[in-house]
Amino acid sequence: MYPIDFFWRAAARWPERIAIDAPEGTLRYDALAARVAALAAALTAIDPAAQSRVGICANNSTAHIVALLAVLACGKVWVPLNPKSTRPEIRRIVDATEPSILVLDAECAALLDGAPGARIHTQGPGENGTPDIAALVARHAGAARPRLALADDATQAIKFTGGTTGAPKGVMQPYRAWMANIANQIHAWELDAQDRYIVAAPITHGTSTYILPVLAQGGCHVVLAEAGAEAVRTAFRERGGTVCFMPPTLIYMLMALPGASRADFPHLRRLIYGGAPMPPEKIRQVRDFFGPVLGTTYGQTEAPQILTVMRPEDFEDERNWAAVGRTAWFSDVAVMSPDGRLLPSGEVGEVVARGDLLMTGYWRLAGKTAETLVDGWLHTGDRGLVDERGFLYLKDRLKDLVITGGFNVYPVDVENALGQHPAVHECTVFGIPDDKWGEAVQAAVQLRPGQHATEAELVAFVRERLGPVQTPKRIHFHESLPRSPVGKVLKSAVRELALANAASH
Repeated sequence: MYPIDFFWRAAARWPERIAIDAPEGTLRYDALAARVAALAAALTAIDPAAQSRVGICANNSTAHIVALLAVLACGKVWVPLNPKSTRPEIRRIVDATEPSILVLDAECAALLDGAPGARIHTQGPGENGTPDIAALVARHAGAARPRLALADDATQAIKFTGGTTGAPKGVMQPYRAWMANIANQIHAWELDAQDRYIVAAPITHGTSTYILPVLAQGGCHVVLAEAGAEAVRTAFRERGGTVCFMPPTLIYMLMALPGASRADFPHLRRLIYGGAPMPPEKIRQVRDFFGPVLGTTYGQTEAPQILTVMRPEDFEDERNWAAVGRTAWFSDVAVMSPDGRLLPSGEVGEVVARGDLLMTGYWRLAGKTAETLVDGWLHTGDRGLVDERGFLYLKDRLKDLVITGGFNVYPVDVENALGQHPAVHECTVFGIPDDKWGEAVQAAVQLRPGQHATEAELVAFVRERLGPVQTPKRIHFHESLPRSPVGKVLKSAVRELALANAASH
């Protein structure tokens, strides 16, 4: 069985159910299956080689979902290309993975100008006779579903890491990892045929891990006409959304919309956040607003999405609010010392994982693969501990640990304290070189609209809660913290700004 088989079986079981609800109209399972089979045949006709790469550079749309499913259906390798990225970054990924086919929105053409590969437009024919998906589907209408014969370790996708902690690397995600992810998502969130998943986050990123789990259970993907918090609220209020995955920043934006209330989300039962941590004080605010629907997962591109899971019922106990959940199916998660020993509960070390969810390695980077996969264990680069109940608590990236005056300071602990101040909207904590302390703890803060706080006030606030060692020596105020295209605060960029500021004084 392959990941795409979850969809084929759902289409056979629920042919008349709505699979996609988009601004341009709805699409039933049987019609979606026919489009996917036809486009898969078209991709195979363009390039018959199994495991050849297909890059998709597109915003969220029905056509994007069809293209992704078709790539999975014909045994090719999906290479997501973020349309909000830069041309050099897109070209670097294309040059590295050498896709023979590029599927793209018309507005993404400039990002791929000069790159090799046959072009397919998501909607509307392009220049020089470039076909679009609809034309290829019509040309191959009635095509049989492809039959696959690939190993469990064969590559399903090559997804590039974000690059905020070093040069991006192409992660080879195998079929077995996708199978484990699908089973875990269905189990963790109890997905069923009544679910309507709001496609808020980009398909090129976290949303991709929810496409097949929702379809496997006969659910519906609700595609938005535009991005932004207001569009998401409207989809929940008027289009029956029940489940959504999004970054914490979008959740905060939803709560801050004019006149926002729980009544705007009448059918919401699972609000899953990821991509960045949520401080305990924020968790309290979100649960007060939305009710007991909050959930989260922990994973990496190297072990996609769901090594551990925190279900809504886990959030009922406040002890768990700083945790990222307990180990999901098909994986082992442990904490390891620098000399390779597995540590007992309560001791801090590097988080490691093994099992079906793991990548097979980095694309054409054998040395990096050998550094990261050691004796079957994935070294995540995250520091944390597992308590006696099996809950994983992350401290920080190993490289983010601040050692000041010989003491270890975990930025997440300071961020959690700062986040309790009523004027603080979001913050990030980091270390910079210091002649006296080795490293000095510093913080960058974005205040809530209309709120005010001084540096001295926030320093005193943290000192009262954590003591002098963990208290930031400086606090930098930002009107808007720098973020990645998917909403993550870029700690490296904030740190560079702080260093530049220090150098100018």
